[in-house]
Amino acid sequence: MSEKIIELLRESGAMLEGHFLLSSGRHSDKYFQCAKLLQYPEKARAALEQSAGLIIDDIKTGKIKVDIVAGPAMGGIIAAWEIGRQLSLPAIFTERDESGIMVLRRGFEIQHGQNVLIVEDVVTTGKSSLECAAALEAAGAVITGLACVVDRRAEGASDIPWPFYPAVRVSAGNWESSVCELCKKGIPAVKPGSRKIS
Repeated sequence: MSEKIIELLRESGAMLEGHFLLSSGRHSDKYFQCAKLLQYPEKARAALEQSAGLIIDDIKTGKIKVDIVAGPAMGGIIAAWEIGRQLSLPAIFTERDESGIMVLRRGFEIQHGQNVLIVEDVVTTGKSSLECAAALEAAGAVITGLACVVDRRAEGASDIPWPFYPAVRVSAGNWESSVCELCKKGIPAVKPGSRKIS
């Protein structure tokens, strides 16, 4: 299945190669613009169906409970919607306010104790997932799992604190700028993402 998802990423132009400054502030030789894949409903379904199937199995066995799906804007919106569709559950999103803090707004509500599955497009450090979780927990949610299209975390990265359902795991360069192999070669980095780096 991993090869199929890699092919979907490639054919949709969602996997780029070069020297990139990621939203996390780290540098990489690969960049995943999953919106290029998720713009096609059939490709979105195909990319996320295995993860959705595993989540459904775990719901049936009682490993996790999911009442609602939530994704952090921007990248998680369509992925969360598609997982929600496959689970027959509502899908909402968090977004950054004017100060850059992740919040729940647009009239979206979480009932106290509601079980929420977070869905991302790409997980690199897990920072936006944790920010999304904090906003949802502040509204009364219980975070029960995390799903994503691409898991590109570095070897030895911190564990995800919930059951984790990546559609595909991709090995990619993932360096602090001070030790970036591509910076050492004098190759300029580009920043294609939407989050401001401070």
